[in-house]
Amino acid sequence: MNPTIELLKSHRSIRKFTDQPVSRELLEELIRAGQGAATSSHVQAYTVIHVKNAENREKIAELAGGQSYVATCGTFLMFCADMKRPTEAAERTGARVVRGMTEQLLVASVDTALMAQNVAVAAESEGLGICYIGGVRNDPQAVSDLLGLPDHVYPVFGMCLGYPAHQPDVKPRLPVGAILKEDSYSDDRKQVEAFDATMHAYYQSRKGGNKESNWSSNLTPLFDTKLRPHMREFLVKRGFEMK
Repeated sequence: MNPTIELLKSHRSIRKFTDQPVSRELLEELIRAGQGAATSSHVQAYTVIHVKNAENREKIAELAGGQSYVATCGTFLMFCADMKRPTEAAERTGARVVRGMTEQLLVASVDTALMAQNVAVAAESEGLGICYIGGVRNDPQAVSDLLGLPDHVYPVFGMCLGYPAHQPDVKPRLPVGAILKEDSYSDDRKQVEAFDATMHAYYQSRKGGNKESNWSSNLTPLFDTKLRPHMREFLVKRGFEMK
């Protein structure tokens, strides 16, 4: 099998790291690899903040829900959707820039995610482990204030980077038949039921039989409450008015 495909299929989130630092040279190479990702109309609507200050990392770990590895990983990066740079660049050419469009929010968010995933794959190819930290959106205003983010820039997620101190099992994914459909959308309930059985077995194995759950059950907290209802107001205040 192609080694790149094998690498992609072997991804797992790493939350325990050794003390070995990530060199600046390697970090810059990872960012260059990230920049190689596809970007809508070459806008490159992202900025990455390398958070080195220990107090700030401790604070972000707390804001993200007590994820201590934010403070203890070798390198912590904040991936930000950035429409400030491209709109101001266009404005300097004399363009009458229209800000706050929903499409601008989508472009910046997608660009950022694509760029970050390139960084993640490049990091794993170098023996590093990574963990995305979406918990920074628990209080995105506090994170923005901490990192001095201007209007038209928002924190999408963080990323822990470092040399793994453990190798957890790869978590199963939905069967391809549930994801890949032919010509039109089709019902995938049977595949989901089969996947629930797979995930139940995985949790039984990983937790020594102490976790009675499956994929569908784990989704409950995400959809039986209003998840991060502050995000729309926050984004509007940052200039992403979603017009």
